[in-house]
Amino acid sequence: MSRLCVLLVLVLAAATASAAGTPPQPFLPSQFAGWQSAGVPRMSDDAAVADPAYAPALREYGFRALESAIYTRPDRKLAVKAARFDDTTGAYGAFTFYKTEGMETEKIGDLAASAGTKVLFYRGNILIEADFDRVTAMSAAELRELADALPKSKTEKNKLPTLPTYLPRQNYVSHSAKYVAGPAGFANVHPPFPPDVVEFERSAELVLGKYTTATGTATMVLIAYPTPQIAGDRLRAIESWMKASSCSGGATGGACEFFGKRSGPIVAVVTGNASQSEAQSLLAAISYDADVTWNQATSINKRDNIGNLIIAAFSLIGVLILILLFAGLAFGGVRLLWQRLLPNRTDNVEIIRLNLPR
Repeated sequence: MSRLCVLLVLVLAAATASAAGTPPQPFLPSQFAGWQSAGVPRMSDDAAVADPAYAPALREYGFRALESAIYTRPDRKLAVKAARFDDTTGAYGAFTFYKTEGMETEKIGDLAASAGTKVLFYRGNILIEADFDRVTAMSAAELRELADALPKSKTEKNKLPTLPTYLPRQNYVSHSAKYVAGPAGFANVHPPFPPDVVEFERSAELVLGKYTTATGTATMVLIAYPTPQIAGDRLRAIESWMKASSCSGGATGGACEFFGKRSGPIVAVVTGNASQSEAQSLLAAISYDADVTWNQATSINKRDNIGNLIIAAFSLIGVLILILLFAGLAFGGVRLLWQRLLPNRTDNVEIIRLNLPR
C-alpha cells in the first residue's frame, strides 16, 4: 500500500512539472493576405522577454504569452510581435501604454494607431505590433485580415473598462490617454503624483489624458475606487501631497496647478498648465452615472389585478360545487344500482329515516 502511495505521488509530481513546463501555444496564423511565415515563431511566457524595460507593467496588464514571427512575400518583409493577455482589458491597457501622441488612427482590429512603418492594434485579448519594410496602400487591409485570423478569446471577461469613457473630448490631445492597472504602469506614464498616493491595492483603476490649454498642456487623471468613501479618502490624500510638494517639480518635474473633485467613486484631478476656469470646465464634465437595476414592478400585471383574483375565487367555488354534485350523484346512484342488482343481500343497509308524526 505504501509503495502505491509513493508511486501516485511521483506520477502527480511528474504531471505537475510537465504542465508547468508546457510552452505557450502559437496563436499567430501561418499565412494571411499573401504573407507567409518564415521559420519557426519565437514563443515565450516571460514578460521580461517581451519587453525588458516595462516587464512589471505588462504583468499588471495580465501578460500571458509572446509570439514573434517574420512574414515574407516576394521582395517584402514584415515583423510581427503578438502579446496575449488574460482579457480584453489587459490588451486595451497595453495598447494605450505603448501608443504615443502624434500617431494616426487606423481602422484595424478593435483599435489601432500607426506611425511610419509601424502599426499597433489589438483584437480581443491579443495586442499586435506590426513593422513593415515599407507601407503600401494595401497594408491596412492586410492587417485587417491578420486581425480576423487571430483566435477569439474564450474568457468571459471581454468587456472594455468604462473609466476611459469619462475623459472629456474637448481639447483632448489625440492618443494621449493611458489606462493603468497598477503602480508600475503609472510610474512610467509621467504621473503628476507618486503611485503610493493612489493606493492601487484598494482595487483602483486609473486613466490619464492630456488636454491643450491657453498656456500649454494640462493633465487629467481619473481614478476609480470600489466605494465613494475610499475615493474621498484618497482625494484628501492627493490634496495633502500636492500641497506639501507645492507642485515645485512634483512627480513630473514641471510647475503645475492642482484642481480636484470627487464624483461618486471617481476621483478627478487636473494638474499642469491650466487656469482655474479651464480646470473647472474639465472637472465639470466628470459626472459619475451609476448603473441601477430596478427590480420592483412599475405597473400592475395580470397576477396582481384584484379583479382577476375575484374571478379566480368564483371559478374555484364553481369547480368545488361541481365536484360535490358529481360526488353526491355517484353516491346515490351506486346505492340504487346495488339494491336493484342484489335485492336479497342482507348487507343492504337503508339510509336511516325518522318517521316522525306530522
